[in-house]
Amino acid sequence: MKLDAPTLVTVTVFVMVVMGALYLLSWSQARQTRALGFLGAAQLVGAVAVTLFGLRGLIPDWLSIGVANAVMLGAYGLIWGGARSFEGWRVRLTWIAAGPLVWLAACLVPPFYASLGARVILSSAVAGLACALAARTLWHHRGERLPSRAPAAILLASEALLLWVRIPATLVLPAPPTGTPEQTYWVAVLSFVALLYTVAVSVLFMAMAKERLEAEQRRAAETDPLTGIANRRALAAEARRALAAGPCALLLFDLDHFKRVNDTFGHAVGDAVLIGFCAAARRVLPAGAAFGRLGGEEFACLLPGAGTAEAAAAAETVRLAVAAMRPDPAPGLAVTVSVGVAWSTGDTGAGGFEALLGLADRALYQAKAQGRDRVELAAPELRQVA
Repeated sequence: MKLDAPTLVTVTVFVMVVMGALYLLSWSQARQTRALGFLGAAQLVGAVAVTLFGLRGLIPDWLSIGVANAVMLGAYGLIWGGARSFEGWRVRLTWIAAGPLVWLAACLVPPFYASLGARVILSSAVAGLACALAARTLWHHRGERLPSRAPAAILLASEALLLWVRIPATLVLPAPPTGTPEQTYWVAVLSFVALLYTVAVSVLFMAMAKERLEAEQRRAAETDPLTGIANRRALAAEARRALAAGPCALLLFDLDHFKRVNDTFGHAVGDAVLIGFCAAARRVLPAGAAFGRLGGEEFACLLPGAGTAEAAAAAETVRLAVAAMRPDPAPGLAVTVSVGVAWSTGDTGAGGFEALLGLADRALYQAKAQGRDRVELAAPELRQVA
């Protein structure tokens, strides 16, 4: 297949401009995602650099060599800045400008500027470093489960490796004379590779931004906005998974006389009590517990694999922690909680959580009937859901 350099340069510039415009349009609609702005700028700056490279021989060398490489290194720096911004790290423009400035300073040295090999080595080293740093930044945050993260990091790392391979190749292979068909061929190859990486990197970064937005929306749909813990929907889904896996205990909490707190001290204090209760409970609940708000002042906690003694001990620990609470807006206010406990011995089917919740609710009713601020277990003949 014959690679036509002018055509590939034109296509590469067109694609980079389109990708850059799409990034900037996306950024204008989601200004909090500054990474899109960095990456859009990187594409447009890269398009300028490719244009200058493509005009080699038609414009002065200081433009097609000196300025073009500086601009291209700036584009790679912006990609690194975009990766850092995407992960919430600080982006210093001096870091992005470091590569272009080093290049321009080197070009002021006549022996360096006159040596094609030296120019290739320096530009490849700096561009590869920017790609490697961007890859490392993305890989470092792989704990955030975004499906496109690993492919993006690997792609950037492979681009860094490809750029660095040019260094030993330059030292071993003679450079083709300027204006020869061989040089034109390599310009076409590099333009084609740049086109492939431009499209791939752009698509993967867009995919990561979309995946993060979807994850945030899922979290918002499954989180109680006041307390920050799971809402009833999320807790029920977690309960179904846990109950299908094996025995579980359910603790049902109800803050005592909560309506009186709201009526006497106001809703701001009531909200502080709810938030304080969640903080106190989360501090003492065992690892692996699924804790959520069912509504109002009612909360539930699922303890996978817990038996009677363990569930009762966990409930009592929470009760004592709540009794020691002193809400900041009303330090004299005494807060207590009643707890009902029930448990299941295995898979209870689709209605398992609601059935278990019903048993715990009966135990909670008994706790309130017997004076509140206590833990009650489901009646012996009703304790377990088979």
